[in-house]
Amino acid sequence: MTPTPSSDLFGLLLAVATIIVVWQLPYGPQVLYPLSLLATFAHEMGHGLAALLAGEEFEYLLLHADGSGLAAWRGDPGRLARAAIASGGLLGPSIAGVSLLLLARSPRRVRVLLVVLAAGLVLSVLMWVRNLFGIAFLLATAAVLAAGARWLGDVAASFGLRLLTAVLCLSWFRDLDYMFSARAVVAGVVHPSDSAVIADALWLPYWFWGALVGALSLALLLFGLWAVAPPKRSDSA
Repeated sequence: MTPTPSSDLFGLLLAVATIIVVWQLPYGPQVLYPLSLLATFAHEMGHGLAALLAGEEFEYLLLHADGSGLAAWRGDPGRLARAAIASGGLLGPSIAGVSLLLLARSPRRVRVLLVVLAAGLVLSVLMWVRNLFGIAFLLATAAVLAAGARWLGDVAASFGLRLLTAVLCLSWFRDLDYMFSARAVVAGVVHPSDSAVIADALWLPYWFWGALVGALSLALLLFGLWAVAPPKRSDSA
């Protein structure tokens, strides 16, 4: 059975609703633990890739079992570049999720995208990931994605990809408290939050930038939903 545009939209809405509901359950975060780790990975990759685009050096990435992560980069960027690198992590998961939504509008691309994602995780491990947990988790995830591309049916493969994109697009919803905090704890060490880094590089308080990032993330999610919605049929005269 091949997914249709209508079933694609229904599958995405079902994935979004499932994630929102499960996150509110007592053990919801544990149920979504692997997907939440992938959202953290996308967050840290957003920092690292933004640093590369700013002309700086992306040194390494750490992904921890407690769900936190760290992207280390080196350089001496200006204020705008520092703010861009910090916002790259906040917006990275949403941008990645919407990009997957747009690319997966054709059902024939779903398996290709699963393979590309698996290859991207392996490449990231080879180039940047430097702790054992991160390496093991990402390689295991790459194997699962590759296996899904090979053996899942069309509907199951499409829903699996939709579930991943929904988690990425909704990661800001899970991290609202982080976006409105001045500090974050990574592996037991206190760091300035990304919103605080942006505020320090530019102007206005950190909560303003947290609110702006939240609004942009919501706008990206709505755009993604609009993009995958089937076109309305015009009534013939």
